[in-house]
Amino acid sequence: MTVKNHFPASETELFDAGGGLTRRVGAYADNAMIVEVHFEKGANFAPHHHPHEQITYVISGRFEFTIGDKTYVVGPGDSLYKQPNVVHGATCLEAGTLLDVFTPHREDFL
Repeated sequence: MTVKNHFPASETELFDAGGGLTRRVGAYADNAMIVEVHFEKGANFAPHHHPHEQITYVISGRFEFTIGDKTYVVGPGDSLYKQPNVVHGATCLEAGTLLDVFTPHREDFL
């Protein structure tokens, strides 16, 4: 992969992921990726898993996350860690935006 250092938002598209979710891929390289995810109130990200490590930072809104067998209600400034292959999902309680960091990058998002 050619190294790219600058990822202007004006040059990226907001992808409609369906069900009240949109996302924008930001900077990425082989070993890391950042993704901005927008949720409408009531949007549900169904339980799923993937081989990537994931850190989520709540920019705005309120969310109920289930990670494994635990549930957390989170708001602005909170963050969460999801280890590889753990089942996790979220429901948006108040419209908001998350910032997700993945390692390695999500090829399926490119």
